[in-house]
Amino acid sequence: MKKSSLGALLVRLGGYALLALGGVLTVAPFYFMFVFATHQRSEIFGFPPPLWFGEHFWSNYQILLEKIPFWRAYWNNLYLAIMVTVTSLFFSSLAGFGFAMYEFRWRERLFGVVLATLLVPAILNLIPFYLLIYQIGWINTPKALWVPGMASAVGIFMMRQYIVSAIPKELLDAARIDGCSEFQIYRRIVLPLIRPALGTLGLITFIGSWNRFADVNVIMRTQETKTLPVVLRTLQGATDVEWGAIMAGTALLVAPLLLVFALAARQLMEGLTSGAVKS
Repeated sequence: MKKSSLGALLVRLGGYALLALGGVLTVAPFYFMFVFATHQRSEIFGFPPPLWFGEHFWSNYQILLEKIPFWRAYWNNLYLAIMVTVTSLFFSSLAGFGFAMYEFRWRERLFGVVLATLLVPAILNLIPFYLLIYQIGWINTPKALWVPGMASAVGIFMMRQYIVSAIPKELLDAARIDGCSEFQIYRRIVLPLIRPALGTLGLITFIGSWNRFADVNVIMRTQETKTLPVVLRTLQGATDVEWGAIMAGTALLVAPLLLVFALAARQLMEGLTSGAVKS
């Protein structure tokens, strides 16, 4: 075997080894989360720690039901994620359509302002956001969490870039000649053609909304209105922390996301890359 061929083989094997190591490091936290969800606290902190599933998942689940309003918080999670996702898809695609296909004064400047908001860390907006919600009387109400998220800068940018690359303006001109109104063009022509981007944005938005913690913890005051990540945090007291129950609740929280991501991973990658190059 030539030295060049041997070197290429070694490089390839090294790359595969690094990918395998990265995969193990990525999957390991999820694996141990599900394993610990089936063990008691004493077993979790034993030596060596458990490496396989135990028999105490249902007892941990019962602790969850006794100490927190688990399914109420789960519903709050689902409601928030659905409302943010649906409204964000509509308004972000509508704004992206406007920025992509219409010529109007200060269009580029307004789009630059939208992009500039991405430079501000989300944590810096928490105090102004709280003051605004307090002034309009929305403290401890679900709409305080999804109404401000009805359109995102990331969503507008993604929709605008995809529409520019995927939809020719001549198609819209033809629809206008046929008598379509501007909203009919958006609903009948644009939306069907941008489904890959909508699917990608929907998945990203749903996952982000499902895992929200900081703003929910600040805005929501009662256990009945908080989402599951915040409610699970209340189980971490100073003493006697039921880590098995926390792991069980976290596993039930994460399981739908893992399932959705596994089913939509291919569409996610296609949606992220399909509008990158304009043909």
